[in-house]
Amino acid sequence: MSGRDLRNHLPCHRCGIRSAGQLGVMGQDLDKERFSEDEFLRFGERIREQLGTLRELLGTPGFGQGPVTIGAELELFLVDERGRPLPHNSEVRETLGDPRVVLELGRYNLEVNLTPTTLEGKPFELLGAEIQDTVTKVDAAVEGGGALPIGILPTLETEDFTVGAMSDQNRYRAMSRGLRRLRLEPFLVKIDDLELSVEDVILESANTSWQVHIRTPPERFARLFNAAQLAIGPVLAACGNSPIFLGPRKWEETRIALMEEAADDRDVARLERRDGRVTFGSDWVREGAIELFERYVADYEPIVPDLVDGAAPHEVPELRLHQGTIWQWNRPVYDPADGGHLRIEMRALPAGPSCADMAANTAFLVGLTLSQAERDLTGYRFAEAYQNFYRAAMHGLDAKLSWPGWDGEHEAADLILRLLPEAREGLLGAGVAPSDADRALEVMEQRTRLRRTGAVWQRETLERLGGDVEELVRRYRELALSGLPVHMWR
Repeated sequence: MSGRDLRNHLPCHRCGIRSAGQLGVMGQDLDKERFSEDEFLRFGERIREQLGTLRELLGTPGFGQGPVTIGAELELFLVDERGRPLPHNSEVRETLGDPRVVLELGRYNLEVNLTPTTLEGKPFELLGAEIQDTVTKVDAAVEGGGALPIGILPTLETEDFTVGAMSDQNRYRAMSRGLRRLRLEPFLVKIDDLELSVEDVILESANTSWQVHIRTPPERFARLFNAAQLAIGPVLAACGNSPIFLGPRKWEETRIALMEEAADDRDVARLERRDGRVTFGSDWVREGAIELFERYVADYEPIVPDLVDGAAPHEVPELRLHQGTIWQWNRPVYDPADGGHLRIEMRALPAGPSCADMAANTAFLVGLTLSQAERDLTGYRFAEAYQNFYRAAMHGLDAKLSWPGWDGEHEAADLILRLLPEAREGLLGAGVAPSDADRALEVMEQRTRLRRTGAVWQRETLERLGGDVEELVRRYRELALSGLPVHMWR
């Protein structure tokens, strides 16, 4: 969403198989990239049938019960020695031979699927250690360069967004064809003074994120999902790490605007649909996860109609694939593994800057979500949560945010410091060891008090370097690999 569109909207209101965010499971490719109109028709019939199956599953007594677990996916950029994007993801993946590492949309992107863990104990210590280990290994496997976790790579240029920059996999070509089948016009990106028109979805490769999953029983889904929608505003304000895209931008987390516009399938024939394919959403959830799945089927046309024959009924493969092509910032995931369960996938956080930062961001987001799930949010206007999210993306710690039960608007930095104890209580209530919660939330507190987000560091460093983005990336990579949180970077 551009700044212009935001101003128009403001007054309105591994715990099993990984998420279907990738087309295919665990990086598996599709058998083909082209589909017939008959396959689109049959796919649409199947997802409507599978909605009934999923509704029955979610209503089955005892479905999805089990310990609360969290998992995460980390997207990375590959860069050469100059800090420019390096389109060698297939070679790096082959060198690594690690099943956790899969290809992403751009040839200069990889994704690492981290090991799920129970929330009880010291999950953030484990998470931070695995991030450090995997990023270091990926970096070492890049011949003539390295890897770095960052929301948007500052050295990207327009020539990096050609069809040849897309990973050589049918699933990505199929996704591109499916979106172009719906959108006859070029994809138009408008952010601040930038206007960019492209014929393909390759601009999505400019964004890398840190996606967090939390398992939830069906009866708790609505409360936890709504709480995640509320929590992400102040959390994102403290996590900005994408201020540079084809030059410095005014947004702290430019990735939010770029993703929403770079994959928007609404052309002049679909402007009546309220939400794009990448969206925050437009209302609270009241009935549970099935409400969102029904909305995805009713409002969004399929783009990758890959038909699966012989699957067990509870696997609902077409419905899961379709859900994975609607990229709501918080979205439901149904996983049929081990009897089946639900997760909430929280997709709005950027990758980076360091392992300590990502572990801390996860602790704050999960803790605040858990604490806010204990209150009824449906009396709080959804438009205010919506507004908080985009203001946080634009202005970071300087954003003016509202909060349920508090009068007026508050500077994000002040609000965050007041919410950290609530996040801590949410974590301790879920069985997180006090030492683990305190270590992670201390990083958030210091970053907020010092006002040293990744976005701030990038802007200040770029100014000191006289606009040299290549040197900026080289210094960022060195510091990110050190594991130190960004508020301690020189």
